[in-house]
Amino acid sequence: MLRLDRQPWREVRAAGERGAIALLPVGSQEQHAAHLPMGTDTLLAEAVVDAALARLAPAGGDPELVRLPALPFGHSPHHLFAAAVSLSAATLQAVLADVLDSLVRSGFRRVLLVNGHGGNDEIVRLAVKRCALERDVALGACSYWALGDGGSPGHAGRFETSLMLAAHPDLVAPVPPWRAPAEPPLFHRPPAPGLLVERHGEWERVGGTTDDARAADAETGRELFDARVEALAGAIRAFAAATDRSHGGGTREDH
Repeated sequence: MLRLDRQPWREVRAAGERGAIALLPVGSQEQHAAHLPMGTDTLLAEAVVDAALARLAPAGGDPELVRLPALPFGHSPHHLFAAAVSLSAATLQAVLADVLDSLVRSGFRRVLLVNGHGGNDEIVRLAVKRCALERDVALGACSYWALGDGGSPGHAGRFETSLMLAAHPDLVAPVPPWRAPAEPPLFHRPPAPGLLVERHGEWERVGGTTDDARAADAETGRELFDARVEALAGAIRAFAAATDRSHGGGTREDH
C-alpha cells in the first residue's frame, strides 16, 4: 500500500497509471455523547480501512492501492445542536467532485470512497455516480458498517463504543447513564422497512444518542471490528475484479 501523502508525486502518478485503486476514507467531526471523541467517525473509518488494507497482498494477486488522507469533515447539521464541524451537502459534494477530478487528472482510473458517517452516505454515492457519468473511470462507494451482513450502527451507542474500545480505547471516557426516550426516534427505527423518516428536533430530543453505550465492551468491539475489516477487504477485492478491464480504460487526458 502506498500513502499518497508520504510518496513523491512520480510514484503516486505511476501507481495510478498502472491501475492502482485510490482509496479515500470520509469521516466527520460531531458530538458522540459524553464518552466518545468528536472525531469518532473519522477514526473508525481510518482504522477499518488500514486494517483491511493490511490484509491485502498485491504480490499475491490483490490490487495495488494508494491510500489518501481521510477527509475529516462531513455533513453533520443534525448534530449542530450540540457540537459539530459540518459541511453543507452542496459543499461536501463539491469537495468530493474536486477530489475525484484531481485524481483522474493525476492518472487514476479507479477510486473507492469508504464512508464512516451516516450523514455522508447519500452524498458519497451521488459523487461517484456523477463523476462516472462525466469521466472515463470506475468508481465505488460504501459505508464500512453496511458491508456484508452489517446493520444499522446507531450513534454513540453499543456499536460505535465497542469499536472504539477495540481501536482507540485511550479515547473512550466513562459512559454516563442513559435513559431510553419514551418515543424512539424514527430516523433510527422507521415505522416501515425501507421507509426513511426524518422529523424536526429528533436528534436533540433523544440527546444525540440512539442506544445505551453501557452495553459496549472491548471483546464485542474486536469481533465487530474484525467482521467489518474482513467485509471491506472482500469489497475491495470484488471492486478490483469487477473493474479490472478499466486498468487502461479510455484515453488518458494530458494536463
